[in-house]
Amino acid sequence: MQGKPPLPPFTLEDALKKVRAAENAWNTRDAHRVALAYTPDSRWRNRREVFHGREAIEAFLVRKWDKEHEYRLIKELWTYSADRIAVRFQYEWHDNDGAWFRAHGNELWAFAADGLMARREASINDIAIREDERLFHWPLGPRPDDHPGLTELGL
Repeated sequence: MQGKPPLPPFTLEDALKKVRAAENAWNTRDAHRVALAYTPDSRWRNRREVFHGREAIEAFLVRKWDKEHEYRLIKELWTYSADRIAVRFQYEWHDNDGAWFRAHGNELWAFAADGLMARREASINDIAIREDERLFHWPLGPRPDDHPGLTELGL
């Protein structure tokens, strides 16, 4: 892979594109595809796990989506600079027993010159919700363009 446009330094439009592209990719739940957006030596912190490299990222995502069924994610730009982006996000999922959760989190992203993410720091909390409290109802896959974002949903 030669890079992942848009490339740093980011404009507001670029940052918004990066956030939506990441959301769309994660909503595919294709661990291999998602891992390709990160540098081969990317450094991650996800909750309490710390690991490095695409292989570890892909393995993590496979484990994640084996546990988190009907995963639907919305990301929202928080702020950005020349080569960094901060987002807030929420996603809904259910476990093997059918219990639903909404995860709330923040991510800090640092990018290499080729537009691949070199570092990801994620802080996430899960809150149990009833099925009738779910807000993310689009068909599995990327969120439709006309589906409200976090702010529009009051989240």
